[in-house]
Amino acid sequence: MPSVRPKGLSLAAALLACLPAAVLAGYDKPPEPLLGVMHAPLPATPVLDPTRQRMLLVEQSQYPPIARVAEPYLKLGGLRIEPANHARHDASSGYGIRTCLKSFTVEEVASHKQLPVTLPADACPSVPQWSPDGRRFAFANTTKERTELWLGDALTGQVRRVDGVWLNPVMEDDVQWLHGSDSLLVKQVPANLGAAPKVSETSGPEIKESIGGKGESSTYEARDTLGSPEDEALFEYYGTAQLAVVDAASGKVKAVGKPGVLAGVSGAPDGEHVLVETLKKPYSYVTTYERFARDVSVLDVRSGQSTTIASLPVADRVPVRGVPVGPRDFDWRANAPATLVWPEALDQGDWKVNVPQRDKVMLWSAPFSGKPQEVARTVQRYSGMRWLAQGDEPFVYEYDANKRWIRISRVDVAHPAKPARTVWDYSMDENYKQPGTLLMQQQPDGARVVRQEGDYVYLAGAGGTPQGDRPFLDRYALSSGRTERLFRGDGADHYETALAVLPGGERFITARQSPAEPANLFLHALGAPVSDAKPGEAAFASSSEAITHIADPTPQVRGIAKRLVTYKRKDGVELSFTLYTPPGYKEGTRLPAVLYAYPQDFADPGKAGQVSGSQQKFDLLRGYRLLLLSGYAIIDNASFPIVGDPRTAYDTYVEQLVMDAQAAVDKAAELGVVDPDRVGVTGHSHGALMTANLLAHTGLFRAGVATSGGYNKDLTPFGFQNERRSLWQAPKVYEQASAFFHADRIKAPLLIMHGMDDANPGTEPIQSPKLFQAIRGLGGTTRLVMLPHEPHWYTAMESNEQEVYEMLSWFDKYVKNAAPKAAAKEQGKAAP
Repeated sequence: MPSVRPKGLSLAAALLACLPAAVLAGYDKPPEPLLGVMHAPLPATPVLDPTRQRMLLVEQSQYPPIARVAEPYLKLGGLRIEPANHARHDASSGYGIRTCLKSFTVEEVASHKQLPVTLPADACPSVPQWSPDGRRFAFANTTKERTELWLGDALTGQVRRVDGVWLNPVMEDDVQWLHGSDSLLVKQVPANLGAAPKVSETSGPEIKESIGGKGESSTYEARDTLGSPEDEALFEYYGTAQLAVVDAASGKVKAVGKPGVLAGVSGAPDGEHVLVETLKKPYSYVTTYERFARDVSVLDVRSGQSTTIASLPVADRVPVRGVPVGPRDFDWRANAPATLVWPEALDQGDWKVNVPQRDKVMLWSAPFSGKPQEVARTVQRYSGMRWLAQGDEPFVYEYDANKRWIRISRVDVAHPAKPARTVWDYSMDENYKQPGTLLMQQQPDGARVVRQEGDYVYLAGAGGTPQGDRPFLDRYALSSGRTERLFRGDGADHYETALAVLPGGERFITARQSPAEPANLFLHALGAPVSDAKPGEAAFASSSEAITHIADPTPQVRGIAKRLVTYKRKDGVELSFTLYTPPGYKEGTRLPAVLYAYPQDFADPGKAGQVSGSQQKFDLLRGYRLLLLSGYAIIDNASFPIVGDPRTAYDTYVEQLVMDAQAAVDKAAELGVVDPDRVGVTGHSHGALMTANLLAHTGLFRAGVATSGGYNKDLTPFGFQNERRSLWQAPKVYEQASAFFHADRIKAPLLIMHGMDDANPGTEPIQSPKLFQAIRGLGGTTRLVMLPHEPHWYTAMESNEQEVYEMLSWFDKYVKNAAPKAAAKEQGKAAP
């Protein structure tokens, strides 16, 4: 396969050329003990099998080396593809790098017997997938040349490569169990694919065209788009896949259907029908592959025959935060052999259109003759169904984007005229009264259905309280609608979440952690009813025993203390933060501090101040939190709500940021822990924009560190964060939110960092050099660090070491060791 120079390399080279030679000399490292904590292993993560008899203890590398992150790749239609091995370079979200796991260990739940799994040398395995019967697991293993299929035996711990299978993982769905636990459905690189298209060293102009019709679409859809016929040829080459069925016992491989540019692929519960979405031309140059034209068909894997379900055009003119018109989001009915379910918009896919119902829901069963049946209509946007193992009354989810509201109903799909029965109806910003999430289970045929015991289904939730989260497990009676609380985490010493209910409904598994203990699994047995149970508390006693004994990999950081702090901003909105103090802290000592926050949007001011999170979670020190080991206090996850109708909330964005920051710093100083004269601020992405704006509009902070931000919102003219209006509809909002336009007010030192290969269209890498140029040109104090090869979230060990080194050096110089300041003299005045 010929070498191909990845698109985007010229931008990185240009940015590198602008940086001082010292930066190019190599990477810096923070001092000990910060460096040692960064190099410590991560605690293993338990992955339970569907039968809950076994688990895999999976260990992941905390940071891969820069050589892994720097592997050459192509940017094609929202995908980043490594031509050397035909594999995906980026994570599925598009904002990180595909990671490798380090080790697997099989453990039996009852006996605690462990079987180490011997992985191949230089392995880069993906997250393993259990077979529905829990006897096998499958995983993809990426090598320098290809992606292989491996199978593991849970009874012996032995693994083997399936010969003759070269997986194509670029559009995911490359490995899934089929026919229950007997076989797997895989996407393969076709055997006769040949060499990749040759790319000329000199290319012609990149041309995009729009002729008539409104072309508004979301900022976040324009990620790594195609730009030329050469790109189209490369996209088609790397996206082309051949489906095959692999016998799990023998390893025999049988190709099914025809090769094509295959996107979504999923098998029906009967194991005989497979939903296939095949992309087709014309490809769009303005959006990602998720919006490309496609044929949706059902393939019969026995006969090889294919039935067309829908032929959908390119959808690159979808309204901001809207959905395409026509059929979308196809899924299989979980409790039927082969029945498709999908919604269709009744409002042109546009939330701004006022209609009595937004979506209709369709069902169509094999052999897909006749016409599909409409079985429901939703007042707001349909967002999925959860089926019971039997019956025609699924839980139907819908979402109101304007109110940020969720409604869950029961609908009788066998009698569509029958009115839906609302089961839960609540704000998605509600922490204290949420009903929880329905627990699911995997059937022997592989389908996922709602966990049920007789008349009961089960819900697990975070259990928010004003003192922090106390997770719960409830059972809900389908016949009466009555809910009973089976379990509630104590919240005082541990943070414990329910994961699964075992057959019979009398036992369940939780994950328990504390500030000194990583998450371990516990088996609980229900006891007698509690006669005097208080509202919200468990109505039954329970006993528990440990299943896993995962050790703390960094005991040296356990001297760190934290506390939940609640307070109010000046307009009465309730807020909170977690205050961390370093090991050996003496009460009453005032410390230099760093505030970290990420602004969140709330439609209801009464919900904005609700506490979320827990002080009893196990902390992995990363990024800014590592500064605790250098004597800083951390004002962590400070509430920074932007409150108001989502259609207009950003009219007061800066004003609300200032109120949020003032309240947090005042409260931290009032506690006697933080020196208000030595406070820095940091944030990532939307939090980086917050950081720059706080330096421009307040005098609260001595310095700031902004990572991977978008500072000029004119460059994202069709929306940012939760702002739905375009630049031309709300120009003042865009200008006021843009720190770039207020760079003349940024007098406090600002360190700006960015990944040079950031794929987030809202935070393109050019944003940071432009803000740096503005501050520098206006006489401010600033430093720009561009991290080679890094996406939106920094991945490589070297890059993360550099980030912590830069942050510590910056805050030490301008916060910890800064001379006393005059009260906000030269820094920005309070925002008008």
